[in-house]
Amino acid sequence: MYVIMRTNIDIKELQEGMDYREQFNFWLEDDYFDEETKKELLAIRNDDKEVEDRFYRELEFGTGGLRGVIGAGTNRMNLYTVRKATQGLANYILAQGTQDKGISIAYDSRFMSPEFANEAALCMAANGIKAYVFDALRPTPELSFSVRYLGCTAGIVITASHNPPEYNGYKVYWEDGAQITSPRDKEIITYVQNVTDYHTVKTMDIEEAKAKGLYIQTGKEIDDAFMAELKKQILHPEIIAEMGKELKIVYTPFNGTGNVPARRILSELGFENVYVVPEQEMPDPKFTTLDYPNPEDPKAFTLALKLAKEVGADIVLATDPDADRLGIYAYDTKTKEYVPFTGNMSGMLIAEYILRERTALGKMPANPALVKTIVTTNMADVITKEYNVTEIEVLTGFKYIGEQIKWFLEKNTYNYVFGLEESYGCLAGTHARDKDAIVAVMCLCEVAAYCKKQGITVWDMMLDMYEKYGYFKEDLYTITMKGKEGSEQIAAIMEGLRANPPKEFGSWKVLAMRDYKKDERIDLITNEKSSTNLPNSNVLYFELSDDAWCCARPSGTEPKIKFYMGVKGESLEDAKTKVVELTDALKAKIQ
Repeated sequence: MYVIMRTNIDIKELQEGMDYREQFNFWLEDDYFDEETKKELLAIRNDDKEVEDRFYRELEFGTGGLRGVIGAGTNRMNLYTVRKATQGLANYILAQGTQDKGISIAYDSRFMSPEFANEAALCMAANGIKAYVFDALRPTPELSFSVRYLGCTAGIVITASHNPPEYNGYKVYWEDGAQITSPRDKEIITYVQNVTDYHTVKTMDIEEAKAKGLYIQTGKEIDDAFMAELKKQILHPEIIAEMGKELKIVYTPFNGTGNVPARRILSELGFENVYVVPEQEMPDPKFTTLDYPNPEDPKAFTLALKLAKEVGADIVLATDPDADRLGIYAYDTKTKEYVPFTGNMSGMLIAEYILRERTALGKMPANPALVKTIVTTNMADVITKEYNVTEIEVLTGFKYIGEQIKWFLEKNTYNYVFGLEESYGCLAGTHARDKDAIVAVMCLCEVAAYCKKQGITVWDMMLDMYEKYGYFKEDLYTITMKGKEGSEQIAAIMEGLRANPPKEFGSWKVLAMRDYKKDERIDLITNEKSSTNLPNSNVLYFELSDDAWCCARPSGTEPKIKFYMGVKGESLEDAKTKVVELTDALKAKIQ
């Protein structure tokens, strides 16, 4: 074990107060940074805007961890920023006195993911904290599962989820297997921010770490245990046994972590006709055939839909690179085309199936609860009432759903049945405490097998749900604003909406505004104020007339501001028309 130290000058004092050009020169001249890093910086030396973007700030360690473009600089994902963040996390673990429990570390298929995972592990090892490191790429939900399975104090997964290939990230989980939430997230952020001198960050040689039992490779045992937990969510194994030979499934892992576990679970359950998109099967950090490895992007399904038509698939499934999000298309027998599902649609499809079949089979637990985020479809409100299930709303971010599972157990209140968010993430079961596209793939295929036995398609089942519960339709409008100027523009938009709340959006009247930053709901008709009863967050939510709503939220992981909206129509076409009108009305307000 060793610590890189400088004693002849006070590095901490030197680094504090530097502007972006001084920080650039520090990285270029200090012997702490390697020659490849300096070579990269020399190449941009005369591009002042690029230098400013890389060094105008520290890459923010937010409430979930780090995410940014890979490259040299304080505002980039690199070995140094990863190591410095890990030192802060290690200091926090040591302060909690839980270092003997160790930490689990996983990574995805992106550029530098194995290297960042090793840097984190070796920094932990140098601090005397045992690191369990997966022997190859694994999905994010398996990391979540492994934290509790191994009894670790925390977990780290190196991933940028569905971001473009130039990005990578670093997410932190605590001992319950969920991403860190308040107040722990803010406490860890403080510890990370207190590491101001790169020279005080600890690391050690990997062979020494292994010899001391501080670096342990994990793999097959956790894989097997993870698969066993997934299978517990199956409700009709007899239907899968019967229809698994007939159902045709096209699947793409988008060159990420889902390929092995998704195919394994489907195979072991008896789904025999699984066709994997060959160009997107193996890990590829460039995501060569994808503009954007996100199941929310219709263009990402081009190759999968081509294969689906060739083989006559019933459903088309795609998981993002770290396999926590699932996108689907389902065959429509009337149009002979494949229909895309939003995350709200697929989540509701799985949720309704689970609630209906658990009720029918007598397998619904006492005090069942479904958890959804505030920007998730209001169809969930109707479905939970239908099956007498308590619905609980949380802030955007699946970590808040995972947090609810912990509280249910601690307080002995509810039994978690399902959780979902609009951004293509859901979780059946409590094996993980984060969204899990592997269990979602499994559940969706069971739903498809059930439909096939009934002589209908998954799309037919969705239409039946619309007819029964209402034609709910949601949309998302996103503005990307990069760099320092972009951050300032996003802040200005939010403050403008907060200071001068709109009275209407097109033909929809604003009935109430929830300001989660102020923990305040204002009834704009009566001016009555009340609490939101949710944690502080820079989010504005507008309750509108005619069962409509919209919400403004800056992204916590990308240089974007997102506007969510939802309507309820009399038909599919009516709902589509209304959501377009609401989106246009919102755009007019912020331009």
